[in-house]
Amino acid sequence: MPPGEVVPIRLTSVAGTGDAARRASTRLAVEGLDADASAQPALAADRYARALQVDPTNPWVYLALARHRLDEDRPVDALSALDQAESRLRAEGAVSPGVEVDLIGLRGAALVASGKAERGEPLLRNAAQSAPEVWGDGRLDPAELR
Repeated sequence: MPPGEVVPIRLTSVAGTGDAARRASTRLAVEGLDADASAQPALAADRYARALQVDPTNPWVYLALARHRLDEDRPVDALSALDQAESRLRAEGAVSPGVEVDLIGLRGAALVASGKAERGEPLLRNAAQSAPEVWGDGRLDPAELR
């Protein structure tokens, strides 16, 4: 891996952490990502909603939901979910370089999609430079977050 390149987070790597509710909630978020990857957005939305019912404080669900909202062309909702993810991740001390690159990339993509390219494009470039295998195309696919 080139210097400065980071490996973005995968929800499967955190699915076994936390209490029983957190683990169940994260597993539901992974199922949501699988549904997104299978082009089943309604099923994915159901899994994310259920995940938040099980643990409404789970930042990983909000991260997956932000990615999902971008796919639905709902950038304002994506930014809202991303704000929840970021504040909860920071409160838990869970913002590693791998998490940070996805936060930056998702924020950049959501800003561009909401018509704020002047603010979003530098963030997308930063994410692409930090994690080119994931962010080189300017988006976070479900499999890349799974």
